[in-house]
Amino acid sequence: MSLEICDLGKNFAIGRSREVIPVLGDISFRVEDGQFTSIVGPSGCGKTTLLRIIAGLEDPSKGNVLIDNTRVEGRDSRIGLVFQGNGLFPWRTALQNLEFGLEVLKIREKTRRDIARQYLHTFGLAGFEDKYPRELSGGMKQRVAIARTLIVNPSVVLMDEPFCFLDSQSRSSMQKFLLNVWSRKNQTIIFVTHDVDEAVFLSDRIVVLSEKPARVLRTIDVDLPRPRDRTGGHVNAVRREVLSILAEASKEDEIIPACLTPSNLHKR
Repeated sequence: MSLEICDLGKNFAIGRSREVIPVLGDISFRVEDGQFTSIVGPSGCGKTTLLRIIAGLEDPSKGNVLIDNTRVEGRDSRIGLVFQGNGLFPWRTALQNLEFGLEVLKIREKTRRDIARQYLHTFGLAGFEDKYPRELSGGMKQRVAIARTLIVNPSVVLMDEPFCFLDSQSRSSMQKFLLNVWSRKNQTIIFVTHDVDEAVFLSDRIVVLSEKPARVLRTIDVDLPRPRDRTGGHVNAVRREVLSILAEASKEDEIIPACLTPSNLHKR
């Protein structure tokens, strides 16, 4: 199932003056079925906004999101989202969190409980069924969050910096875990991250965005076998390429004369 972003734009009106601030500008790229695509770019460039539009949680100001050439409007059961801060319900146990999506689908209680227990076992969480999120480690909470999204079998999985709050060792472990799950389920993943090393380690393709209003600077195919050596020459070459693109774009933004910035153009 392919997903295509076509000329997507997003503006926000802020303050009492309702000044229009462009966040996304004419973004287009395509994600093929079963592909792991990462989106990187400067802080505040609109990566999360882009993901929320794909998920149907925000409306674009222009453009379309297409699945298999059909326009996506609003929430779509084929698209799942893993939130940045895991998004678990604190009043529900690990098992009950996993059951939530199945409840929405009106799966009968015994069936959904059996499915949820199987997912907990598969995700290395057997024995933690009755633990609440506050009783789980950061890595365990992220495993529950990922399992809760995958349990309803979405074709496309959106992940908004899911490992950003983990320590380095836990983050590395969760990256390997995610690749293992992805290789078995063959779902399409769009993964937002600030970490270029993480993007290169995980991805088939990297979409590099500019400062806002964000545009696609380059898409880079990471044609390297897995498992990847994080310090290997080929991996470092891709890493340097991505960082070079970001650095060059930042340099271009810095040299734009103040009189030609968007906030001043309308005064002329």
